[in-house]
Order: sequence, then C-alpha cells, then structure tokens
Amino acid sequence: MNQGKKQTVILGLVFLLFLVLSYIENTSFFVYIRDSFTNPPVAVVLVFIHNVLAISLIILAMAFYVEIVLTFMPKRKIEYVVLHNPEVFAVVFTAVILLISILRAGTLVRGQVEVNTLALVILLSLPNGLVEGYGIFQAIKKALKKTLAMRDLALIYAIFFIAAVVEVGFVQALLWISAK
Repeated sequence: MNQGKKQTVILGLVFLLFLVLSYIENTSFFVYIRDSFTNPPVAVVLVFIHNVLAISLIILAMAFYVEIVLTFMPKRKIEYVVLHNPEVFAVVFTAVILLISILRAGTLVRGQVEVNTLALVILLSLPNGLVEGYGIFQAIKKALKKTLAMRDLALIYAIFFIAAVVEVGFVQALLWISAK
C-alpha cells in the first residue's frame, strides 16, 4: 500500500475515533446544558467547546472525503463534482446542519418537536444560525478546497465563540422575559 493510501486510511480511522468521542460528548452535553445556563460564563465556555468539537469533526470529515476522492476514486467527472463545486456543496451541507440543529433545539424544551412552536424556534435561532452558518460554510469550503490554514481555523473558531456568546445571550434574554 502506498503512502497516500496509508494516510487516507489513518485519517479515516482518526475520523471514526473522533466520531465516537463526539457522540459521547454530544450526549453528555445535552444532558447538562440546561443546568449550565444558570451561570452564563460557564454556558458560553461549554457551548463554545461543543461548537469547536463539532466544527472540527466536520473539517476532519471533509478532509477525509477529499483524500478518499483523490486517492481511491477513478478520475471521472462524477466523482469530483463536490470537489469542483465546493461552494454549492458547502451551502447545501450548511443548510442541512442548521435544519437539524434547529430541530434539535426544538426538542430541548419538551423532548419533541412541536410544529406550532417551530416558527418561533426558527425565528429565535436566526441570529445565531446566521453566525454559525457562516462559520460552517467557511470551514467546509476551505476544507474541500484544501486551503484551510491556521489563520482560517482561528477565524472559524472566533466565529463560533461569537455564536456561543449570542446563543447564551438569547437564552438568558428568554429566561429573563419568561420570569416576568
């Protein structure tokens, strides 16, 4: 097996390992996140760490995908459609992630998605969704183009820090409004 194939297989194994660890973190995150909102600085840190882990997993997945295509796929046009159109794929993938995130947020209050409150959840999630969506889009696009540098990664993580502050701020505002 040549060096490129070995690196792709190792990257795939690392991705699988981090996928399992991410599942464990995600499960515990959603169990304890409600309690952490009583202390906003702790909530910002927890949400930021959760977001950094999520976006890092997305970047790792995209890097693995690129390596699989470049290493193992035939050199036909159909196999390279995502690599030749990274912006389009990034927009679609970002939309899917945001939709799943909104639906997940809708389950936090009552344990299930309620259609009659879904519009309110979407409206309240919009500012945070725009910030996170931009960060996800940039991460996917740069990973697929193989142009992700440390400066880009720092900017993406900063975007997710801002998103964490916005998210916790909105939750605090909602808690304050509902207490009155």
